[in-house]
Amino acid sequence: MDRFRFPGSRVPRWCPGSRFGFSREPGNQEPGNLRTREPGNLAITVLLVTCALVPLRAHNGPPYPIVSNQVSGAYVISVWTDPDTTDDGTPGGQFWVRLAPAGPGSQIPKETRATVAIRAAGQTGRELVATASPVRGDVTNQFAALVMDHEGRYAVRASVDGPLGNATVSAEVDATYDLRPSRYLLIVYLLPFVVVGLLWGRLLLQRRTARRTLARPS
Repeated sequence: MDRFRFPGSRVPRWCPGSRFGFSREPGNQEPGNLRTREPGNLAITVLLVTCALVPLRAHNGPPYPIVSNQVSGAYVISVWTDPDTTDDGTPGGQFWVRLAPAGPGSQIPKETRATVAIRAAGQTGRELVATASPVRGDVTNQFAALVMDHEGRYAVRASVDGPLGNATVSAEVDATYDLRPSRYLLIVYLLPFVVVGLLWGRLLLQRRTARRTLARPS
């Protein structure tokens, strides 16, 4: 690497192999000589710690059950859901009501219909109600979708009405955004990039100061 140093020069060598700039020979203590540290190490550490401390809140996976084989009236009812919050009025709260007869030897009549109602948990506001439709003509598997306009916990009520009688089951579910995190998580996720930007800006200022110092006549 000596070919990059000019004889008699007091300017620190620029090392093409180094990642971020100046290096310093042992014993050279002249003003302006720097040994810069790589800012990426700290940024990576901050990112790893952030990911470890922030809980994963968003649901971005397959539907899951909130009611499993609950007997109510003449039915065995299961409710599966994919509870996605939306801001544009799209019905992202999806529900599947699965029905089976509670008694042996009976079947679910084709006239049987399920309805799904939701409201914010702990509140007394009006419910949003949707009538479920059979999936591909299968009355034992009925689908309904509702708008969940904010994140948080919802009370869910599934009702069944048909020749075998009426039945109702209840549960609660947490609604979250499917593809984008909440504002709080956006701030936390952007923090490592802000740290990298600050460290990089500081490094550039240090290098500029060092060059000005070395340019002064001795």
